[in-house]
Amino acid sequence: MNVKPVLMCRDVVVDFDGFRALQGVDLAVYPHEVRFLIGPNGAGKTTLLDVICGRTRATDGRVLFFFHDITQRPEYEIVQIGIARKFQSPSIFPFLTVWENMELAMRQDRRLRSVLRAKLTGEEKEMMAAQLEKIGLLDERHRLAGSLSHGQKQWLEIGMQLIQRPQLLLLDEPIAGMSAAERERTGEWLHEMAEHCAVIIVEHDMDFVRRYSKQVTVMHEGKVLCEGSMDEVQQNEQVIDVYLGRGKNACCASGM
Repeated sequence: MNVKPVLMCRDVVVDFDGFRALQGVDLAVYPHEVRFLIGPNGAGKTTLLDVICGRTRATDGRVLFFFHDITQRPEYEIVQIGIARKFQSPSIFPFLTVWENMELAMRQDRRLRSVLRAKLTGEEKEMMAAQLEKIGLLDERHRLAGSLSHGQKQWLEIGMQLIQRPQLLLLDEPIAGMSAAERERTGEWLHEMAEHCAVIIVEHDMDFVRRYSKQVTVMHEGKVLCEGSMDEVQQNEQVIDVYLGRGKNACCASGM
């Protein structure tokens, strides 16, 4: 049985006044997949996420979400159809409680039909409590979000995205600034997230990618260099040249 992709990028180009940040990117992501995007700084990873979520317009090419062309759709429409994005720095409301942050995210759900003045139902409160328990913040629900640790703030924002039940979640360096224990919990959580939606992660920490990835896409200079498991891309001669320009032993020793 053929599985249809959640997302397809076809020959996507982004040109910033003559600088081609993306130079014809092709990418396919499938349901329940956890896909890591890796590559040197400036490879185009974050720009690709920006195009997918509508923050940046593609100069050429197409982005298809369940085979529907979303290339020219505005960012708010892309959120409404089921694509959520978490940026590098946590974007939460620090002077609201953890529970109030989640409540605001819940009320943004397109299925709630703009019930901003209505009370949450018992079922919705149970959903929020279950999500907070999953991210380890249920006991912190009455704390101001600004008083959380950096890692907890990251978790809260991810939880705020997931409560809207996206079909595709985009994460940009989700473990930046986390403790070792928080990184481990986040890695385990990624594959729990994929039970409900496809996940694309931009990440620079190769130890983390090696431990928690199944499928990796390597980008370089605005192009997809190769794809495969971490073991496969580590053995790819082009990848070795891009990262170090030296031999395979040096590449492995570097952590790549």
